[in-house]
Amino acid sequence: MTLIQLFQFILSISILVILHELGHFIPAKLFKTKVEKFYLFFDPYFSLFKTKIGGTEYGIGWLPFGGYVKIAGMVDESMDTEQLKKPAEPWEFRSKPAWQRLIIMLGGVTVNFFLAWAIYSSLSYFKGEKFHDNAKFENGISVKPAGQKMGLKSGDKILKIDGKPADRMETSTINMLFANNVTVLRDGKEVTFDVNEDGVAAVLAENEVKLYFGPRYPVVIDSLLPKGPAQAAGLLKGDKIVGIDGKSVRFFDELGPQLAQLKNQDIVLDVERNSSPIVDGQSSATLEKVNVKVNNEGMLGFAADTSIAQKEFEKTLVVKSYTLAEAIPRGLTRTIDVLTMQIKQFKIVFNTKTEGYKKVSGPIGIIKMMPESVDWEFFWGFTAMFSVWLAFLNLIPIPGLDGGHVVFTLWEMITGKPVPQKVLENAQMVGVIFLMGLMVLIFGNDILKWITGKF
Repeated sequence: MTLIQLFQFILSISILVILHELGHFIPAKLFKTKVEKFYLFFDPYFSLFKTKIGGTEYGIGWLPFGGYVKIAGMVDESMDTEQLKKPAEPWEFRSKPAWQRLIIMLGGVTVNFFLAWAIYSSLSYFKGEKFHDNAKFENGISVKPAGQKMGLKSGDKILKIDGKPADRMETSTINMLFANNVTVLRDGKEVTFDVNEDGVAAVLAENEVKLYFGPRYPVVIDSLLPKGPAQAAGLLKGDKIVGIDGKSVRFFDELGPQLAQLKNQDIVLDVERNSSPIVDGQSSATLEKVNVKVNNEGMLGFAADTSIAQKEFEKTLVVKSYTLAEAIPRGLTRTIDVLTMQIKQFKIVFNTKTEGYKKVSGPIGIIKMMPESVDWEFFWGFTAMFSVWLAFLNLIPIPGLDGGHVVFTLWEMITGKPVPQKVLENAQMVGVIFLMGLMVLIFGNDILKWITGKF
């Protein structure tokens, strides 16, 4: 973890917290409700900075878990109930009509949602969008073992995820983990298969969330293991393997499975040597037959030229520009897509088979995700994503979160009867204890990962 990573994280969280709390603060002021405190971070026992302006104490706490506004006459995380024992004053939260209280409570998540929309629209307009187009994988995809367990096969071309067109590799790798089914073009036919949860578990366990499939590329030798079978047989850097015992080998992902069945056996490789760029449809490569013995691990002892894979990958890159009129609705679509993805991820987070909960990261894990040099495009993309995440989390109907207050207020609006004050206080206490326990668990998990080097 570097200071630059920490700086980017704190700056992002500070922006989000301040704007989220402004979402509560502004409607409270508009409805003439007294706001006693406005804090960035929490301030148990003491604060790093504070000043009082117009009856509101503004400050910065020392505990960087978020922030808060303390609204008079409201049961909140401070659990200060002394004022609530007195008759309600006109400027208190509890004296306001239910519809005003609902707007005050929804203000934070509303700001978070529109902030994400604004950031995504700006990024689309000013930076455009870069992505790898699934349709441009001309030879299909190369799939790692974990991806194969999910149901994918090398050579597949991804068409749809849960019946919806899947054009972007970057989102497809994530969406497939949450999907029920995937449609691919396989051997010239459309095939739809159910995603195997064992494969999802394998992808998560092997930290291959963005790497379980990629471009296919030919087998070109880059380096040889000293005294390995390939070197002993006279293979050279730059040689391209195109066949084994007369059977065609077009791609690297085809080589391993064939060699695994030929352990400790003598084979004949078809090798293109001294190849040069194709001119007038003709290549200068010579085809040679090379006798080699496969070792007991099913390997030949060479490393493939992965720069070819990178070149194949670059061919699928698309840079899409947006006009201002296009960027605004595109920003909304991106915001909704992120929100949908975050909701769907609970399918694997709380699944005992996929054990997604083991991959949940807290602040330390998130900080380590930040780039080690300032990357403003990444920073704003992360801020937009996290803004959506905060909006979603705060809407969960748990006492202690905005969603808990919203549920109680809606109950009052539907039934015409306010929830008893004692019930609110007890529910808030339970919610705060639960959230604090969850924080301790997440921080503890982060610290354990940090100590054991599993980040």
